[in-house]
Amino acid sequence: MSAPVRHQTRPQSPAALVRLVAAREVTTRIRDKNFLIGSAVLILLIVGMLVFQVIINSGTDETRIGVVGGDAAVEQALTAQGDALGTDVTVVEYDDEAAARTAVEDEDVDGALLSPSGAQPELLVDSGGESTRTLVQGALTNLAMAAQLDQAGVQLQPGPEVELVSLDADADDRFTSTIVALVGVVVLYSLIILFGQFVAQGVVEEKSSRVVELLLATMRPWQLLAGKVIGLGLLGLAQILLVAVIGVAGALAFDVVELPGDVIGPVVTVIAWFVLGYAFYASVFAAAASLVSRQEDLGTVITPTTILLVAGFVIAIQAAQDPASTLATVTSFIPGLSPMVMPVRMAAGEAAVWEVAVAVVLMLLAIAAVVRIGGRIYSGALLRTSGKVSMREALKTERA
Repeated sequence: MSAPVRHQTRPQSPAALVRLVAAREVTTRIRDKNFLIGSAVLILLIVGMLVFQVIINSGTDETRIGVVGGDAAVEQALTAQGDALGTDVTVVEYDDEAAARTAVEDEDVDGALLSPSGAQPELLVDSGGESTRTLVQGALTNLAMAAQLDQAGVQLQPGPEVELVSLDADADDRFTSTIVALVGVVVLYSLIILFGQFVAQGVVEEKSSRVVELLLATMRPWQLLAGKVIGLGLLGLAQILLVAVIGVAGALAFDVVELPGDVIGPVVTVIAWFVLGYAFYASVFAAAASLVSRQEDLGTVITPTTILLVAGFVIAIQAAQDPASTLATVTSFIPGLSPMVMPVRMAAGEAAVWEVAVAVVLMLLAIAAVVRIGGRIYSGALLRTSGKVSMREALKTERA
């Protein structure tokens, strides 16, 4: 009788194992209600900011003035005075004082001018009305002066038109780019916090449930770590790309900005720095989370990293106000802080090409160091489920 044939499973390559872990992380999080709710809230926040900006921009300064007993000259004078004061004036003619008074009471007009050509004109307002009075007073004064000069046979020639020459013609464009970059940094900060915590929570869940013991029977610790970071990183990148597309399309569609470059450039910069920032912080979160075995202890090991993130975010807000300050310049080179500060300085035009290159190189070196040291901590602490493990103990018991 012949012996039974045994089928041997061919061991998978390291790359294939990393892909399996990455795919598992993506599918797990996509089904997570908290992730879906968080994504929806983030998108609604961006759309809400666009709508708010549209409302602010559409709120033009307009004054409606009713006139009783006026003529074309009065209307022209009121309109011209409104242009001088930066407000659009709409003149509404009324037949008598009663109609004008009713319009003021119903708030159809901001004020009603009675007998504008008389010796004692009156302005009816519901309350306040100082700004309207100033506008009407200026218009009637100009009208009276023009009438007196005309009676005297004096004709004034208009003065020369003043040409506006800006010493910094690109200031408005840079301001817009800086605001876009700051909004992008808010999204970047939120996603790094969110996905960094996803990585940390996943590590603790696998330790507490001992699933990690089954996983490490078929793969090395670095493969598990790489799969987690890459999988959630791709999901985070997809999310920030989705937010970027919605934000850019909405800004251009609602005419929030005039030039696409004012939005697209800073957005691309933020996305590039998200990749670097996520790689750095996700590795730190994973290594730190491997030191504990309970979700209750997770906060104690990831708090220092969270504080660094918060500090970078606060400095980025200050950098938007003064991108050339010493604080903004120095911190834009410090790994961990640069992903949030440098995009703002770049959008403001205060970061030279060599400064950006140096910051990127320093960030890459920091990522390499964090991955190497964090990988050793992750490897040494992953199977130790009895309470909290110190970094020294984890480094001593590193798995092969």
